[in-house]
Amino acid sequence: MNITQSTEKLYLRNIYELLGENFYIPAYQRGYRWGAIQVKELLDDIWEFSQPGGGNDSAFYCLQPVVVVREEDCWQVVDGQQRLTTLRLILHFLEQEHLKRSLADAYKKNVYMLKYETRPGCEGFLQGIHNESNSDNIDFFHMVQAYQAIRNWFSDKDYNDNNKLLATLLAKDPEERSVKVIWYDLSDECLNNDYAIDVFSRINIGKIPLTNAELVKALFLQRSHFHNDQARLKQLQIATEWDVIEKRLQEPAFWHFISNSNKHYPTRIEYIFDLMKGKKFTDEVFFTFHKFHADFKTGMADIELLWQEIKRYFLSFDEWFQDRELYHLIGFLVDCGDDVATLKTESERVGSTKIDFKNYLKGCIRQRVSCALDELEYGDSRIKRLLLLFNIQTLLSTREADIRFPFDRYKQEKWDIEHIRSQADYIPAGAARLVWLKDIEDYFSRSQFKDASLKKQQKFSVSATELLALDRIGDDKFDAFYTEVVSYFEHGEVSWVDQLGNLALLDSSTNRSYKNALFPIKRARIIENDKRGVFVPICTKNVFLKYYSQSVTDLMHWNESDAKDYLRAIGQMLKAYLPEGEGDD
Repeated sequence: MNITQSTEKLYLRNIYELLGENFYIPAYQRGYRWGAIQVKELLDDIWEFSQPGGGNDSAFYCLQPVVVVREEDCWQVVDGQQRLTTLRLILHFLEQEHLKRSLADAYKKNVYMLKYETRPGCEGFLQGIHNESNSDNIDFFHMVQAYQAIRNWFSDKDYNDNNKLLATLLAKDPEERSVKVIWYDLSDECLNNDYAIDVFSRINIGKIPLTNAELVKALFLQRSHFHNDQARLKQLQIATEWDVIEKRLQEPAFWHFISNSNKHYPTRIEYIFDLMKGKKFTDEVFFTFHKFHADFKTGMADIELLWQEIKRYFLSFDEWFQDRELYHLIGFLVDCGDDVATLKTESERVGSTKIDFKNYLKGCIRQRVSCALDELEYGDSRIKRLLLLFNIQTLLSTREADIRFPFDRYKQEKWDIEHIRSQADYIPAGAARLVWLKDIEDYFSRSQFKDASLKKQQKFSVSATELLALDRIGDDKFDAFYTEVVSYFEHGEVSWVDQLGNLALLDSSTNRSYKNALFPIKRARIIENDKRGVFVPICTKNVFLKYYSQSVTDLMHWNESDAKDYLRAIGQMLKAYLPEGEGDD
């Protein structure tokens, strides 16, 4: 259907459908600025799509949105002029160098026209650009450079290659593989106002409204989906419920509990859409919109049922969040990378109770952490999971306190594994030396010692201050001081330094500052942070306060007996998830 006859505001258009159209680029937009890299990437994508078995099984390759407003005799381009201009240059090259005749002759349709408000001679320049080598006009200069990049890209292609790409680029049969744009017509919204300029401004300061979610929203709210007498009411209902869901998903505690995605979602309801349509990390950016659009186009989408499904996803998430045990079990599995859609399907299995679902989740967790604890060493990916689960299970075992593990802080602060007793064979170098010396200076200057070694301890503080004051710390001076301090703390090398009993969770910023710190200094920092209200994982705090140690006679050292007691505590707390016999004393 021709765009001028369409009552839809958003859908897909073949590039072939754009032939014969007139586009107008208003003055509020900047000029053409694509460089050789962007031009090459576009051609590479179209070329790859045009190849049989080229890794894309879609019926079409979709370009980014083109946002337009209908004027009397043309389309005003709100967004997409860079792509439209580049496509125009590619089509011109194929006219001149491949077809050797105009598109009007070969395809019975003229190439589309571009008119820049600030460049009245643009169309004439484009028609002769194959003969241009340079231009003083900045916009025309970039167009010439882009055209040269197109010429270079085609330099190793033969006639058949060019024909194949052109056939894909201008395919008109709906059954053929074709190149399309997401066409977004703002004509109704822009009637008698400056909404087009507002949209342009939002797009160009990074607040892009055309995410998958916004495009899907436009599909949902089309009046044609509703009976005339219900349209406004239904649109208002969906829009209101949409905002409620989005607001909840924007809450950090809720979002990071249910999402382990590194993708930035400006509109987080899109995450639900991605789950519904099974979007993978490798799928192209508008994959989800394409799937919804295909449903609507084929008449398979019932707007009421579809919206109910979206709400069920959200309500399932909210129910899980409200249940303290489900919150922790599911939050752990999400962090492990389990598929949330699969968990939702299991939670709704016919005949399954909430207890059955929790048992299913616990079975999944067993699969993630089943291992022999005494065989694990630093670097094993399972350690982080075990320590996370240890913290979670510790909180769950304290039923009288409604304390929750903060998945938002765990993910945002990037908690990782750290040695409790640092590696003695690693001598700090470079900037790490300054951090280590500052730790020593602070520790000994703040501590109140009353034993016979007071002078020695005061000497450490003075020596650290003196070394920090030097412009350059010599290796010999630092190594001698480091060895003296390590010897004082009896911090020699041990065989169990990389074993699970010597590892704990710390956030990335704390981890960097603790990296080479000795145990008493780490312990003092943990206590100080806890006093100031800085969140410390409960099991990490317990470790440095030696809650797991059976005999606490020495708070200044982390010994093998402490490590064994700590490992035993982990085994006992996680006994239900570990292989038989692992949690036994």
